[in-house]
Amino acid sequence: MAVQSDKIDLSQPENEMSRIAEEQRKRLFPRNDFKPTDQYSAVHPDAIADGDVNGKGTGGDLDIYNQRAGSSVDRAERIDDIKINKFSPNNPYYQVR
Repeated sequence: MAVQSDKIDLSQPENEMSRIAEEQRKRLFPRNDFKPTDQYSAVHPDAIADGDVNGKGTGGDLDIYNQRAGSSVDRAERIDDIKINKFSPNNPYYQVR
């Protein structure tokens, strides 16, 4: 197998589109609050479901019946869906053969 040693030039020409892209990068990039010293994981504050719209998990493994899981929007939808769903953790769905 041959090794490719050609260097790729990723520089952009000076033009209006490049200028706008650079402005947008500078404006949007600071919104990323993940840093090398603060790695994203299953227990990161932005991953945990603590009532905001960001987090989805609880930090546990496959806790599918945990009512604390999901964002605030997920929880509201789950409560709304329960009104018409006859199955629950106490009345699970079993496939009849």
